[in-house]
Amino acid sequence: MRLQDKVIIVTGSTMGIGKAIARRCVDEGASVVINGLEEELGKSVAEELGSNKTALYIEDLTNDGAPERLVNLAVEKFGKLDAIVNNAAAVVSSNIETTDLPLFRNVLEVNTLAPFALIREGLPHLTKTGGSVLNIGSVNAWSGEPNLFAYSVSKGALMTMTRNLGDTLHRENGVRVNQINPGWVLTEKEIDRKREHGLPDDWYKKIPDEFAPAGRILWPEEIAAAAVYWLSDESGPVSGQTVELEQHPFIGRNPPKNIDMILRKK
Repeated sequence: MRLQDKVIIVTGSTMGIGKAIARRCVDEGASVVINGLEEELGKSVAEELGSNKTALYIEDLTNDGAPERLVNLAVEKFGKLDAIVNNAAAVVSSNIETTDLPLFRNVLEVNTLAPFALIREGLPHLTKTGGSVLNIGSVNAWSGEPNLFAYSVSKGALMTMTRNLGDTLHRENGVRVNQINPGWVLTEKEIDRKREHGLPDDWYKKIPDEFAPAGRILWPEEIAAAAVYWLSDESGPVSGQTVELEQHPFIGRNPPKNIDMILRKK
C-alpha cells in the first residue's frame, strides 16, 4: 500500500473532498486524524474508517491553540506525524461590493492563516519524519470568479505560501510542500449551494459542454486519488509545486458565462 504506516492529518474531512482523501489514505495503509466542525458527520466517518486507524478532532482551527491541540492528538495517539492535508475552507460568495473587512478577514483566517498555523505547529514533527504538506487550493487562485472575490484571493495567497514554503522547508527541514488546485467538484456543499441559488436538485446532470466536456464535473474521489501521489514517497523530492485538476485548460481560457443562469435554462 502506498501510504503504509503514515500518520496524516486531514482538515475539513467530515465531508466532501476531505472525507474522500481521509478514506483513500486509510485504504492505502495510513492512520488519519479527521478534523472538521460537524461532530456527527465526523463520528460517522471515523466509524466507517475504523477506530484503530482514525482519531477525531472537532474544532474550528482559527481558535487560539487549535492547531497545537490537533497536532498533539495525532502524535499522542499514533506516535508521530508524516503529513498534513490542509483542506478545510470557507467557500463564500462575495464581490467587491459585498465583501466588507470582517468577512474578508474571516475568509483569510480560515483559508490561509489556519493552514499556515497548522504547518508551523506540525513542522517539528514533520521534520523528524521527513514528511510533507499538501494544501488543497482552487483553480480560482489564479484570478477567480467575480462572485468569489474573497475566496479567490485567499486561495491565491495559499498558493504563494505553498511555493514559498515548498522551497524553504524542503531545503532547511526536509519537508515537502505541494498543492492541488481542484476545479469544479461535486461535493455535498456544492449541491447545497446550488440549491440555495434556486437550481433544481439534479442540476449537475445537465451541465453544458463548455463547463464540463466530460459531461459531468469532478468527483471528490478523483481529487483523493491525486492526493495519494503527493502524500506518498512516489513524488520523491518534488516540492513547491501546484497542479490544476480540471477537465479543460483553465489559465487563458475564455471567461465562462454565468453558470447558474445557464443551468436554470436547462
